[in-house]
Amino acid sequence: MKTQFLSKFVTRPEAGSVMSFVAVILFFVIFGGVQLSNFIGAASWVNLAANLGVVALPVGLLMISGELDISIGAMIPAGSMSVAILSGYYELPIIVGILGALALGVAVGLVNGLLTVRTSVPSLIVTLGTLVAMQGVILSASVLLTGNASVALSAPEWSKAIFGNLVGGSYQIIILWWIGLTAVYFFIVHYTRYGNWIFAMGGDRDSARNAGIPTDRLTIWLFVLSSTSASFVGMCGAILFNSAQVSGGMNYIFNAVVSVVVGGVLLTGGFGSIIGIFFGTLTFAVVTQGIYFTDIDRNWSSLIIGVMLLVAVVMNNSFRKMALTGSKPKKEKQKLNTTRAAA
Repeated sequence: MKTQFLSKFVTRPEAGSVMSFVAVILFFVIFGGVQLSNFIGAASWVNLAANLGVVALPVGLLMISGELDISIGAMIPAGSMSVAILSGYYELPIIVGILGALALGVAVGLVNGLLTVRTSVPSLIVTLGTLVAMQGVILSASVLLTGNASVALSAPEWSKAIFGNLVGGSYQIIILWWIGLTAVYFFIVHYTRYGNWIFAMGGDRDSARNAGIPTDRLTIWLFVLSSTSASFVGMCGAILFNSAQVSGGMNYIFNAVVSVVVGGVLLTGGFGSIIGIFFGTLTFAVVTQGIYFTDIDRNWSSLIIGVMLLVAVVMNNSFRKMALTGSKPKKEKQKLNTTRAAA
């Protein structure tokens, strides 16, 4: 029974990310002298994972479908500046600022999606263009409207309780949003036809379109989801910290893509899972923050992070090959049994 469970587990798309998560924790415990009880509950890497995870989930879905969105690097400060300018500088009700930030995310997502499906330009180039354009829009609008590159925001308590509060004194409320969104994505991707459509698009978009899947419409919605999620993270940060700045957000591009790849998603699309992305984000957060809980020289942090991430990716690649070939012997055995029965 145990052997059967393990054989099924290693063929799952999320197997590599789960093993990577366990491996990096053991590394810091064994070689870094980290106390496991203190490390597991540390708010620093959990908060990082939550903020990154809200963005990584839709980015992962886009990558599974064969697309990529790097405009998230500009949409995070865009979301924070939108709510800060509307509800901080102009003192409009906070709900106006929240809706404005989310509406901006929807608008940019629509632009990304429409340009991707209506032109032959790859989504990487399209979103690179919107990334640069939105950086200019954010800076210019902020200076033009407020005269500053940073804006203060004093949000009411009810909005802080929902979007920008600290639970237990150090845990950001966005952790609950991340867990809830993960559950929603998991159900949609793995238990509805939309998930099958996304995987089919990543496998062969032309075949998916010929099979009747609305590939263009679904691609547009995925881009809207990605941009809006990034804007949402920026908005939550502004409400939490009572201010917004035009800078920041660029590191989310690299961090999100790495988390998704560590989570077992193929860059070429068609393979991955929500649980894998979830644990890939956790793994990246542990790797980047774990060094600060050890006595290891901080000058070695970049090397350790790079090596650990490479190992995680290699592990995922190995487990992915097992997943793709694991069912082959079973199918061949069934074929042999059918042949014998026919004889």
